Amino acid sequence: MSETNPNQNPPITESQSTEEMVAAQAANEGDALSRAQADLAELQAKSAELADQYLRAKAEADNARRRAEDEISKARKFAVEAFAESLLPVADSLEAGLIIKDATHEQLREGAQATLRQLLAALERNKVIPINPQPGTTKFDPHQHQAISVVPSEFEANTVVTVLQKGYAIADRVLRPALVSVAAAK
Repeated sequence: MSETNPNQNPPITESQSTEEMVAAQAANEGDALSRAQADLAELQAKSAELADQYLRAKAEADNARRRAEDEISKARKFAVEAFAESLLPVADSLEAGLIIKDATHEQLREGAQATLRQLLAALERNKVIPINPQPGTTKFDPHQHQAISVVPSEFEANTVVTVLQKGYAIADRVLRPALVSVAAAK
């Protein structure tokens, strides 16, 4: 006995009438249409669900982007706040020194030195590090030094001979290179 596939028309026998064959064929087509409509409805529901998930993911990504932009904007706006706050005592010291009318040369010098110490401490707290190469022992580094002149010297060639002005760096980035004289080749 062979099994019949429901998607195929049953074998036609001589005993079936034309009406029965038409009715059987219509029933098969109706079943196929019902299955196709059920599949279509399932695919439409899945499509709607995926569209909803897409819209939610897009909205979430947009919100994350907006939050990140706000944070970046605030970071830029207030980036110098801590640095400026650490410089306020330096400004206060300078103003206090200027108020004294009858200060001696020695008092002015002491006040300037104290204010310089405050300034250097504020720079150090904010990771602003001086670039002050040791003459005679430091090799010229074009990333940190700017050679103003090449001078004859007993030091090895391309060695810093004198520092004309200290440089400064912040977080491994040079703000201002040190101005130096470099030993000439012998």
